[in-house]
Amino acid sequence: MQSQYEPKKTEEKWYSFWQEKSLFDAKINPKKKPYCIVIPPPNITGILHMGHALNNTIQDVLIRYKRMKGYESLWMPGTDHAGIATQNVVERSLAQEGLRKEDIGRDKFLERLWGWTDEYGSTIINQLKKLGTSCDFKRTRFTMDEGYSEAVKEVFVRLYEKGLIYKGNYIINWCPRCKTALADEEAPHKEIDGWLYYIKYPVKAQGRPVKPPRGQAASKVTKSPVPDYIVVATTRPETMLGDTAVAINPKDKRYKFLKNCEVTLPIIERNLKVVEDNMVEVSFGTGVVKVTPAHDKNDYLMARKHDLEFVNIMRDDAVLNENAAEFAGMDRFEGRQALLEVLQAKGLLDKKEPYKLSAGHCYRCHTIIEPRLSTQWFVRMKPLAKPAIKAVRDNKVRFYPQRWRKVYLNWMQNIEDWCISRQIWWGHRLPVYYCNNCLGQTGSKSQIPKGNKKGVIVSGIRPEKCPECGSKKLVQEEDVLDTWFSSWLWPFATFGWPFNESQSHPVKPPQGQAASKVTKSQDIKRQREEFNYFYPTDVLVTASEILFFWVARMIMAGLQFIGKVPFKDVLIHGTVRDIRGVKMSKSLGNVIDPLEIIDKFGADALRFSLMLLVSSGQDAYLSEEKFLVGRNFANKLWNATRYILSRVPRTACRVPRLNRKDLSLADKWILSELNILIKETTSNFEKFRMDEVAKSIYDFFWHKLCDWYIEISKVEKDKNKENLLIFVLDTVLRLLHPVMPFITEEVWQKINSSKKQGSLMVSEWPAGLKIKALKSEIDSFLALKELIISLRSFKKDLGLYERIEMMVGSGDKRRSRVLKDNLEWVSFLARANIVIGKTSCKESISTANKDFDISLSREFIKDADIHKRKIEKKIEELSGVITSQKNKLSNSSFVKKAPQEVVSGVREKVKVCLDERERLKRIRWS
Repeated sequence: MQSQYEPKKTEEKWYSFWQEKSLFDAKINPKKKPYCIVIPPPNITGILHMGHALNNTIQDVLIRYKRMKGYESLWMPGTDHAGIATQNVVERSLAQEGLRKEDIGRDKFLERLWGWTDEYGSTIINQLKKLGTSCDFKRTRFTMDEGYSEAVKEVFVRLYEKGLIYKGNYIINWCPRCKTALADEEAPHKEIDGWLYYIKYPVKAQGRPVKPPRGQAASKVTKSPVPDYIVVATTRPETMLGDTAVAINPKDKRYKFLKNCEVTLPIIERNLKVVEDNMVEVSFGTGVVKVTPAHDKNDYLMARKHDLEFVNIMRDDAVLNENAAEFAGMDRFEGRQALLEVLQAKGLLDKKEPYKLSAGHCYRCHTIIEPRLSTQWFVRMKPLAKPAIKAVRDNKVRFYPQRWRKVYLNWMQNIEDWCISRQIWWGHRLPVYYCNNCLGQTGSKSQIPKGNKKGVIVSGIRPEKCPECGSKKLVQEEDVLDTWFSSWLWPFATFGWPFNESQSHPVKPPQGQAASKVTKSQDIKRQREEFNYFYPTDVLVTASEILFFWVARMIMAGLQFIGKVPFKDVLIHGTVRDIRGVKMSKSLGNVIDPLEIIDKFGADALRFSLMLLVSSGQDAYLSEEKFLVGRNFANKLWNATRYILSRVPRTACRVPRLNRKDLSLADKWILSELNILIKETTSNFEKFRMDEVAKSIYDFFWHKLCDWYIEISKVEKDKNKENLLIFVLDTVLRLLHPVMPFITEEVWQKINSSKKQGSLMVSEWPAGLKIKALKSEIDSFLALKELIISLRSFKKDLGLYERIEMMVGSGDKRRSRVLKDNLEWVSFLARANIVIGKTSCKESISTANKDFDISLSREFIKDADIHKRKIEKKIEELSGVITSQKNKLSNSSFVKKAPQEVVSGVREKVKVCLDERERLKRIRWS
């Protein structure tokens, strides 16, 4: 073996080997149980970031583990067309040529999009391979490939025919940058600093006079029973240009007089209705609110209830339109400022106050969204949510960590209809056709009256003529479907569902055989059989951000179209953050590029470090230094293997037949620890505790095998020890392979080079060992281990680094006998000449642990009194540190507010200091 491990060469060699041997491929195997994961399809615009690295490493770890456990393991890969994101990328490319998409038209623009997809769409898949992902890449799917698109149309048609898809005019989230509707989940709210503006709306009485509000101080009011104006508070003053009413709470007695008044909209001079509604919050602003039905969701609902007029004041790019009077042609925020200046000049701006407001932002371009009245397509979600709620309550789908179950159920119980139409060109165009003859030439621009389907044809295949009137003047709906409408079908559409001959995912016929209907039928049969074998899938690994976007919808789709949940377990991992706890973002400049880490330290180092940090759904805090742990562990594994192979003849590289009578005390201990490791690792994999898997293997290999057993083997040089070293190493490699596949394959091939073998990734998972060590044997070994630690610490505390004579005795004859039987390696590891018995020196220094007394003559120490004073001073210092750290832990504010990592660090510091102080106190001088 080379003196240094070279990750790059190793990774390229073994990844090519695995692919050439088709070891990632999965097929129906009646002798094996299936295990399946579908990849959360990354966007084709995506570049591998640390979130991808974390998510896909977890999936690969699980797939590799189950493959070794004997399951027929399929990891289904693919990519998402990412409607808005991909269109934005290509639009920016066009802009560099001085063009807009409208300049070249829809067909030419789609040609550009497909060209970009062909050139760059597989970039992220190739990057995932650098990570070591063992997907069945022959099955790679794309949410807009031919077969998948047919599944999308099939679902739309079925839902429409069941009355679960409808078209309506509602307030939706509108992105003026992307010029498209967004679902609620695609317009996350962020708190921003804004203003609450108080604007005067003129008032005049109708009919008999009424009393002014109590305490009204305006002088003009005293001359009239009705105030000249009311004050209305708003955070979006420009939308007042679309007001058609003002509203008060019926329980608010301050404004009862308004029921007999007329309110005038400033500047526009439109008469406004006064309505009473319980939706009005008495505590907001002045208690009177403006009602803008075309630009606010709550106002829209109020308008429907009170039959108010709808006035739209904005174009689709958030520029004010002709209904905005003198402000027409201004951007919404520019118009806001101009309007405020006019209101100020007219004495109608009462005041403004700083105000924290929650504003929706486009999840793609981060533009502040605009609530907008628009004709869109929707899915009725409550009928779909009901069985999906029951499935989770019945534990047919389990969440890890379990706290996400409650979050899921809460969202599903309050679910609203899903806006699925998007005003972009890249995506699945709605399979809806309009008959111009029936609809009077208006086509898709017309709002279809509720229940009226005349002239509207919904079909997976373009109809030749209108079924109502026979006209061939049909136009297809221009909108495309929300990206998530295709990805919610991912767990079953990737297998070729719905398995109709006209909708089969196309495959190439066998070489030399012409494509035929028979070949296609055979392919459909294979797809259906594979689907029945692998579906439902086993686990979905994802981040919490898309729990509602995707996870919940997939559960609904699986139950609606297949009658089964799409997966049994949902593993939700945390968010990747920098070391300060800030979410990684290019704009913040705190991103760590996983490809750079792979290039610098290797894929195994990246994978191992991430698994070490991913604790039960908690966020992962990263810095480049964190990946040194994985790099150092890979180097430790390499160097330990080099030592073992230097000791072991090639002919001995085989699993030994274990016999108790041939095993030393150290052999029995290491096999006992190995047995524990096998059980713990297997259990932790099954419970998705990846961090515990990494920690336990790291601890065993570094601190038990290398620090102790290999060191003991340098003294106990028997042939059995050599074989046992290979056996333990072979077992560790199998346990570690799912996490660090490249170096484990390389090392495993080295120790098995004398045999004909395939690959570690398809070797058997280790089973528990039949040989069991007695408890008394393990206790004896641990007593010797603690003795060595005590001897080393004793020497260090006294400043002794050379090999000296030390006396060791025990009141327990069994302990003395065990020490005598293993004296050679105990002396070697303690770096001392051990004499069993009690010291005869008059002047000695001694200490003890629970099993042994230790002493040495003062003659080995120069200036013994100086050392004594140093130790006493150290005890005082430790007492001070312990007190100060305990004070921190007794502060409930610190424990609650400080990062968990910091609190744990303080607790660990207290423990270490206490142990050291107690050890120093045990030193006796005579």
